[in-house]
Amino acid sequence: MALRHAVLAALLDGELSGYQLAKAFDLGVANFWHALPQQLYAELTRLEKEGLVAGREVVQDARPNKRLFHVTAGGLAALEQFADDAAKPSFIRDDLLVKVQAADHLDTDVLIARLAERERFAEAKIELFGGLLRQMRGDRDEAEFLRHGERIGPYLTCLRGLAFERENRDWCRRSAEILRARRHPPRQAAEDATSPSSSSPARSRP
Repeated sequence: MALRHAVLAALLDGELSGYQLAKAFDLGVANFWHALPQQLYAELTRLEKEGLVAGREVVQDARPNKRLFHVTAGGLAALEQFADDAAKPSFIRDDLLVKVQAADHLDTDVLIARLAERERFAEAKIELFGGLLRQMRGDRDEAEFLRHGERIGPYLTCLRGLAFERENRDWCRRSAEILRARRHPPRQAAEDATSPSSSSPARSRP
């Protein structure tokens, strides 16, 4: 997927300025596509030149003027073409997994700290996605919203982000627990391993 498709999809809800688009990405799109504000502004310029989005100038009294962008018929056609293409499978590319892969040769305390950091990040994202879901469905319960909600796409992608971060949190928590247990084996197992009877050969009965 190219960044342009994510930008076009984010503009389907209505006109957005470059700043508002960056905020929309940070809140609702970042769980499946990350982009820096500079990348978004550059992509908007390219999309406008190609006629896939159109912008208009908005005059403001107390603040600088701004441009608002919306998807054109050509942009919608580009999204339809993109949706018709076969979706490529996603792959995990995570530096934390590289570190855990080398866990047997690294400082356990350092790895546990990195896992704790990622767990806290996942918890914050879980809270964020939960708030966005509640905001989108309003007074309706989830089942009713999923049946009758006007705009279901952002809700479904937010559900995916929520599930992803929950899995990240649970994996980090379990991995840290395993590393701690290997660093401090259970007392009984340690005693059995060091007891004289465990080290002496078994005697055969006459």
